[in-house]
Amino acid sequence: MRTRWFGIAWVAFALALAVHVTDEATHNFLAVYNPSVLAIRARLPFLPIPTFTFGVWISLLVAGIVLLLCLSPLAFRGSGLLRIAAWPLGLIIGIANATLHISSSIYYQRWMPGVYSSPVLLIAAVLLLAASRVSSATQNP
Repeated sequence: MRTRWFGIAWVAFALALAVHVTDEATHNFLAVYNPSVLAIRARLPFLPIPTFTFGVWISLLVAGIVLLLCLSPLAFRGSGLLRIAAWPLGLIIGIANATLHISSSIYYQRWMPGVYSSPVLLIAAVLLLAASRVSSATQNP
């Protein structure tokens, strides 16, 4: 049952990420992201933060989401490696990303690209993290 719950949480996270990427793409995320990166680079030139064209950006994100979905059979088997991978995915791509979209919307007092889907991504990330917690005694070999 625990492996099924982890598999469901894994797929839900991948789908929430797909919704989030769609939200960003339809609200011109790169028009906000690229100028911000250039401003950061001007102040901190040692930080290797990339700028993107739309084609490259969307292709990389779609490839990442497809990879997550392709790994879902392993998640339904309770893969220990995916349970470990779930932590940086859930914390960085889920919680930190969603929190930044929401907090920047509050800070700038306007809806930032990606903010509409951020609560969904945040909930999916928390569920993924909760589902990935399992004692070694209950893991499948």
